[in-house]
Amino acid sequence: MFVSTRGKKMVNSFEAIVKGLADDGGLYVIDEIPSLDYKEMLNDDYITIATKVLNAFFPEFGYDVIFKEIKEAYATFDINEVVTLKETKKAFFLELFHGPTLAFKDLALVVLPRLMSLSKKRLNQNEKTTILTATSGDTGGAALNGFKDIDNINIIVLYPNNGVSPIQEAQMCSFRSDNAKVIAVEGNFDDCQNIVKEFFNENTDLSISSANSINIARLIPQVVYYFYSYINLLNRKAIKTDELINFDVPTGNFGDIFAGFYAKLMGLPINKLICASNKNKVLTDFFNNGVYDKNRDFYKTNTPSMDILISSNLERLLYYGLNCDSSKVRDLMSSLKMTGKYDFKNPFNEFYASYCSEIDTKEAIKSLFNNEGYLMDPHTAVAYKVYLDYLKETGDQSKTVVISTASPFKFPESIIDSLDLPKSENAFEMIDIISKNCNVVIPSVLNYGSPIQEIWEKEKVKEKLRAVIKC
Repeated sequence: MFVSTRGKKMVNSFEAIVKGLADDGGLYVIDEIPSLDYKEMLNDDYITIATKVLNAFFPEFGYDVIFKEIKEAYATFDINEVVTLKETKKAFFLELFHGPTLAFKDLALVVLPRLMSLSKKRLNQNEKTTILTATSGDTGGAALNGFKDIDNINIIVLYPNNGVSPIQEAQMCSFRSDNAKVIAVEGNFDDCQNIVKEFFNENTDLSISSANSINIARLIPQVVYYFYSYINLLNRKAIKTDELINFDVPTGNFGDIFAGFYAKLMGLPINKLICASNKNKVLTDFFNNGVYDKNRDFYKTNTPSMDILISSNLERLLYYGLNCDSSKVRDLMSSLKMTGKYDFKNPFNEFYASYCSEIDTKEAIKSLFNNEGYLMDPHTAVAYKVYLDYLKETGDQSKTVVISTASPFKFPESIIDSLDLPKSENAFEMIDIISKNCNVVIPSVLNYGSPIQEIWEKEKVKEKLRAVIKC
């Protein structure tokens, strides 16, 4: 069963998935953290591990149903094991970008639509549901792909105009499906996210849900690759049984790293969760001084998926840090809404937080490629640079897995700049330049039609959304 971070009313898996956001504006968390013994999964492949993790959280579906849906969902990935773990001299890189839109969001967003469709049927909900989601770049394309042609579900994606990479925008704006709509909003990601949250709270008469990681079924599939990584390292004898390891995560909305926190609570031997931010370092400041304050300049950086000042999933961490006291969570969220900040004495010693500048991001890409031939996207580079700083600061020799969230081909301009390669004004020409100079094969899915952009003024979005959804 699930409860809201802001209230104690319990709902089952189906209700939590279909609603997405709780009626009181809170996020759903499971009422009792399940435990899993990784030692019992040493011979399991990714799909089986995923089934066991999801079944632990959503047992109402039944193990066999979950296995079938996951197996079919991951059939579109271009490698057998869904993800892959690469080793460099100082860290392991968990590549999560081998899905249909080349980003880690695919891992959850090929599963969520299937669980939502099943949930609607179990709840005997026959009306059409509209998925409304905000994206800082990767969620949009992955959600559009995941919900394509799903019966009885429409999807609307909001993204910040001029706030995503050209490839991310091409993925979304060239997407064609009768049940999908993509809107560029004149504002930043936080504006898009706030619009979505306010729209949910103000339009309870509409059948709407979310594909962001605020939806618990978007979050839980991300827990899987933490277990998979540990089991993989153990099987290749890179670590010993029960050895503590670190996970280093490029972080914006705090969903991916919170999935790691859930994995730790479930029993996975995790030492540190390294929270890596870009210049929009609101999370770094929060973990280091106990104050969450979004009242600061917003920067557009070379890591657009992390250009966020309101990290929604942090609310789930607060809930556990406050001993599941939903009234205290409500107070903090009210303070955030009214003043833009709140104070919180951080009790979580498993987190380390720091940030990386744009210049250091480029240097990290260049250094690792020139020295070891491994090419990483800028978001992964932020995480890697923060890990190197952590290593220098602490001397912690624990094995560390860097979460590699996107293909470098999704951010060709950053790669070109970092490696001092010949420039081009065309993103797809830059992809060819990278492939030839770095000897890296271009993923076949990077083939888009003509993008068509629709731009809405921020102040008019909610009014227009209601008209579109009711139509």
